[in-house]
Amino acid sequence: MENENKLKNSRLGKDKISVLMVKLAVPSVLAYLVNILYNIVDRIYIGHIVSAAGEEGLALTGLGICLPVIQLISAFSAFAGTGGAPLASIELGKSETAPSAKKNAGKILSNAFLLLLFFSFILTVFFYCFKEPVLMFFGASSKTLPYADDYLSTYLVGTVFVQLSLGLNPFISCQGKAKTAMFSILLGAVLNIILDPIFIFKLGWGVKGAAAATIISQGACCLWIMLFLLSSRSSIKLTFKEIKLDFSIIKKTSRLGLSPFIMQSTESAIFVVFNSGLQKYGGDLYVGAMTIMQSVMQIICIPAMGFSNGVQPLISYNFGAQKYERVTETVRKLLLVNGIMTLALVASASFFPKTFASMFTQSSKILELVEKLLPFYIGGMWLMWIQNSAQITFVGIGNAKTSIFIACLRKLILLIPLALILPLFFGADGIIFAEPVATLCSACTSGILLLKQYRKFQESINEKKYKNN
Repeated sequence: MENENKLKNSRLGKDKISVLMVKLAVPSVLAYLVNILYNIVDRIYIGHIVSAAGEEGLALTGLGICLPVIQLISAFSAFAGTGGAPLASIELGKSETAPSAKKNAGKILSNAFLLLLFFSFILTVFFYCFKEPVLMFFGASSKTLPYADDYLSTYLVGTVFVQLSLGLNPFISCQGKAKTAMFSILLGAVLNIILDPIFIFKLGWGVKGAAAATIISQGACCLWIMLFLLSSRSSIKLTFKEIKLDFSIIKKTSRLGLSPFIMQSTESAIFVVFNSGLQKYGGDLYVGAMTIMQSVMQIICIPAMGFSNGVQPLISYNFGAQKYERVTETVRKLLLVNGIMTLALVASASFFPKTFASMFTQSSKILELVEKLLPFYIGGMWLMWIQNSAQITFVGIGNAKTSIFIACLRKLILLIPLALILPLFFGADGIIFAEPVATLCSACTSGILLLKQYRKFQESINEKKYKNN
């Protein structure tokens, strides 16, 4: 089994790039699609819950209020998982010439595991203690608070499952075992889709049922991932006897994990700014519409994100092995595929906004609002694929500073200030306009930074050729 794992890892540095991209990225894309599917299925089912007073959309709006908390919990798992996995993959690349590097990869996994357990405890305690004020701060009203409270109270029970499943799965992907990583997500997604209608409607648990289905599914996913990482099938093993906190590894993981953490945690901050602003300028109707539009944006982003994350081990491994020709080839093809997928989805959602919105609600008022605003809201997504490709490239080569800058630029530097300023002139619509402006500016900047890095790779390639001649 050890030799088999070594052979599979070495293929990342030898096999044809296009073939490897298909093998690694297709399972990753499917996993991401299925993962977002069961999140969206929650919203679809919840969107059809009618309140006791006969009002539609309140349950969906209540779930929208919880999304910042859910996003923040996911961000901490990304801090440890997406921060540690590229480092482990780089070490596997180095193991071609330095066998001891593989042991370092195991240490990185162990420290990520400890971080995830620590985050689980802190997040669960904090949000249980300050649940209601947090939800009110995030934009809950007297009508939507009961739904938001019911969902979050149940969801927090499974925080440790969410942390471990989302945080440890990248350590399977980074070994080049995309199918195994896909299956772990598929397991949770299918179970969630099966349990949702049973818990929500048949048992009559409403939004609590949706949350219960999610945490049970994440628990099953977590168990599968743990069993794999403890087995001989994993090139990077999690060994409880050898788990030891290493602050030098924590520091390296933190530097690289800060970028994906900012990317996801700032989504939470954006939810807060958007929901509170929309509640002030537009009311529950606008908050419900935003929940749908953010769901559509996720549908657009997910294929590119899945493809990028599937390809990332290929970038990291070859960067660690100093095979820069293979890195540049991977980046070129990454840009091409991400561009095609994203542009096709943006065009579909822009031309048929009502079709996408009708999946989530039958409320004529919300449908009318989404139909009007969605093409503007996703207007910047025409270039978002450039930023996605740049982000994963810098994470893949361990360039923490640039990846952190890209993560901060769109959301912290541009989007949040614009979402606070534009409503003063355009009302609730100003919050919608902030999204495309920020996305277009950050995508162009990311493209320039990626071009500079690409030229550096070319210089290294030419220098290597010159020395060999």
